[in-house]
Amino acid sequence: MSEELLKVLKAAGLDVLSCMHCGTCTGSCPSGRHTGLNTRRIIRDARKNRPEILSDDDLWLCTTCYTCQERCPRGIPITDALLELRRLAVKEGFMRPEHRRVSEMVIECGHAVPLDEETMKKREELGLDPVPETVQKYPEALEELKTLLKTCKFDKLVAEK
Repeated sequence: MSEELLKVLKAAGLDVLSCMHCGTCTGSCPSGRHTGLNTRRIIRDARKNRPEILSDDDLWLCTTCYTCQERCPRGIPITDALLELRRLAVKEGFMRPEHRRVSEMVIECGHAVPLDEETMKKREELGLDPVPETVQKYPEALEELKTLLKTCKFDKLVAEK
């Protein structure tokens, strides 16, 4: 797995020697101000080929706002690298319970946040169709989505191991 970690970073465009450890990524991270997210540490540990980074809960605190990536003086695709690390973490069986639940909701109803009665009522009060043009409106589309997710083994990927 440790060799795959370096391959993932290289594929994401994060060359081992490109980061100068300026800390701009961590210093400009909106999530880092309110959580334990230290983007620089995560990238550093991944570059040092530390596979334990895949089980680090902080890996999941990134909201993918791309601020770190936009401000990086070297143009390192930091957010893309974090997403690749998450992908590898899931493949290895590491996923925060909250993210697992969101994945389960997508499998069940086609959305991370399904419509409830209260939301449908508010939509009607606003003059909107209670159910927007999504898979929730079309049961056959939902079944097709479920088939697609099952075919690509998404359900097995996000299942607790």
